[in-house]
Amino acid sequence: MSAMDTRHGIGVSPGIAVGPVVQVRPPVRPPDKEPATADPAASGKQIRRVLESVAGTLESLAGRAGPTAQEILTATAMMARDPGLAAAADKHLAGGSGPATAVDAAAEEYCAMFSAAGGYLAERVTDLRDVRDRAVARLLGLQDPGVPELTEPSVIVAHDLAPAETASLQRDLVLAIVTESGGPTSHTAILAAQMGIPAVVQLPRAVALDVGTILAVDGSTGEVFVDPDAGTEATLIARSERRAEALGATSGPGATSDGHPVALLANIGTADDAERAAVLDVEGVGLFRTEFLFLGQEIAPTLEEQVAVYTRVFQAFGPRRIVVRTLDAGADKPLAFADLGSEENPALGRRGLRLSAERPELLDTQLTALSTATRTTGADVRVMAPMVATAEEAAWFARRVREHGLPVAGVMIEVPAAALRSRHVLAEVDFASIGTNDLGQYTLAADRMQGELATLLDPWQPAVLDLVAAACDGGRDTGKPIGVCGEPAADPLLALVLTGLGVSSLSMAPTRVPAVRAALHLHDLRTCTAMASAARAARSPRDARDAVLALANRLMSDLI
Repeated sequence: MSAMDTRHGIGVSPGIAVGPVVQVRPPVRPPDKEPATADPAASGKQIRRVLESVAGTLESLAGRAGPTAQEILTATAMMARDPGLAAAADKHLAGGSGPATAVDAAAEEYCAMFSAAGGYLAERVTDLRDVRDRAVARLLGLQDPGVPELTEPSVIVAHDLAPAETASLQRDLVLAIVTESGGPTSHTAILAAQMGIPAVVQLPRAVALDVGTILAVDGSTGEVFVDPDAGTEATLIARSERRAEALGATSGPGATSDGHPVALLANIGTADDAERAAVLDVEGVGLFRTEFLFLGQEIAPTLEEQVAVYTRVFQAFGPRRIVVRTLDAGADKPLAFADLGSEENPALGRRGLRLSAERPELLDTQLTALSTATRTTGADVRVMAPMVATAEEAAWFARRVREHGLPVAGVMIEVPAAALRSRHVLAEVDFASIGTNDLGQYTLAADRMQGELATLLDPWQPAVLDLVAAACDGGRDTGKPIGVCGEPAADPLLALVLTGLGVSSLSMAPTRVPAVRAALHLHDLRTCTAMASAARAARSPRDARDAVLALANRLMSDLI
């Protein structure tokens, strides 16, 4: 194995696969010197027809996709129909550009704005470039870029995959996904995990791999073996078989081997997500992202529309707990009906609860709808606010929640200040859930959508674990439960550390629950506590992970 070409990326969807490379067709670029259009008005109409055809394709894909992919694809279709994009292309046509060049330049202007805004908008750059690439190809009379038709089970390799490409994959013929860019929270990572496809992102020189090259992909460790020898291939396949056996060996509520309970919950964003997750072996919902109801809408959803959606979600889970996050939007997730104006640093601006304070009518309507749906269904509903930084903010939110007849109020701990002062914050509410994705980017001063900074945002960063520990200390002091709903909750090994730090619930993509349940079942609480201490004492993320792995049951190598 030592002489083999072994590369290391970031594993974002667990599983092991071995198969030949299929490279995604690269985007078509406009001709270097595309002639200026002779009739800008006619070319503008042509561009609008092509963008509408792209929107239609995306909507068609959405109609055949799962709930999460459907949301993403529908939003991407709206981007293709954005009149601002066509208007920006008109300006380039008037300036002497050809149609393909005009669309390319207009899209890149928007991409630059999205990247500068950060957060949710930065996540949409790949989506917008997918719209651009399809439009450019069609304007030039060429085939859309993307995954070619597969004739055998294959490993899909690309610089990056747009949601439309991931959602339209032939699941029975896709063994794994490998990309050269992207990050742990990219749409590719999210969709691959939900589809159960092993995936590795940030793999060096991925697009240079020849078509037909055999790859062995480990979506847990991020290792990719190029032309693996028979021994390596056999080892990985055996590990995959043992993993499947381990995942099927446990069921029911999460708990350590000595009976310490750790609730295993699902992250959802829509009513369809809820109905899909509710039939699985999960203990409820740890994060219901309600912003999907609001994003991309010209006007706020009505009280009646919200009641209908919340009722559907609550009915799906019956008596199981449902933790609802109120609207998490703002400068980095702009709302047409709640525009607070541009901000120089949206990630540090008026988002989450800060937006609710500026537009309290949005929060009041949402809380009224949640209260109505709760009374109708009798569900166990717990409501939490995003982006809480101080005890005063927590108290303000808790008061609003209880005024609407909802008895359980909580907060997200995503800001270092809230973690460090958690005993004061928790004194005002009933529970907290740690959003480790945002907590990591604020702690390390690294945009979580900036792929080049992925190593800084490693969830094993000891500094982030220190903040989780501080939050849990506040939970113990106040007797309030602390959960985690960020990506680390889905890592079987890191879930043990979180348990040792004092976390009482873990929320994740439903497909990740079995591996975490199995990991907990292999270890007692005392071992988890020792793992937490070892991870916090480490100098680096790699050292932290290695120290914890040294304390783990040997069977863990089959789960991670």
